[in-house]
Amino acid sequence: MERKDPIEASRFAACDLRIGTIQSATLLEGARQPAYVLHIDFGALGILKSTAQLVQDYTPAALEGRQVVAVVNLPPKQVGAHQSRCLVLGAVQDGHVTLLEVGSPLPPGTPIA
Repeated sequence: MERKDPIEASRFAACDLRIGTIQSATLLEGARQPAYVLHIDFGALGILKSTAQLVQDYTPAALEGRQVVAVVNLPPKQVGAHQSRCLVLGAVQDGHVTLLEVGSPLPPGTPIA
């Protein structure tokens, strides 16, 4: 993958990155590509839903309770019957996703600086 064009630091700073704890992961019914609907606890921000194509790399049991990094201030995205309210971040290699994680437990909603 080629490097993307440079952006101003202010554009990156506009992203609200937070720590969230996955409360549940269920299969997204009728998805063109297998995906989960994730309910993620962001503390004072509440529980936000996200859809994520993680089925080939994670089971629901492996996701539940896991802390992840997500962008919480993107516009909502309609995915089938679900509205995705945040974007969970992961590294993609050879079609497989490895979720970004924190080294030790943090309170849900902790901002990433």
